[in-house]
Amino acid sequence: MKVSEQRTELRGLSTEELQQRAKDLEDQSFRLRIQKSMGQTESANKLQPIRRQLARIQTLLREKGVRN
Repeated sequence: MKVSEQRTELRGLSTEELQQRAKDLEDQSFRLRIQKSMGQTESANKLQPIRRQLARIQTLLREKGVRN
């Protein structure tokens, strides 16, 4: 999925759905960082897209005026 498609999809979500996705991505990010620290190298390539997606969601939440 292209970035522009992701943005339009995310903009259509409610704040509750965005907050839930952010929480899920934070959990995934945490698990991947643990795997990376344990030497499982295949997880290293998955971390950056998750962090970017999380940043996009947090940006949309800030635009909507939602505080953490």
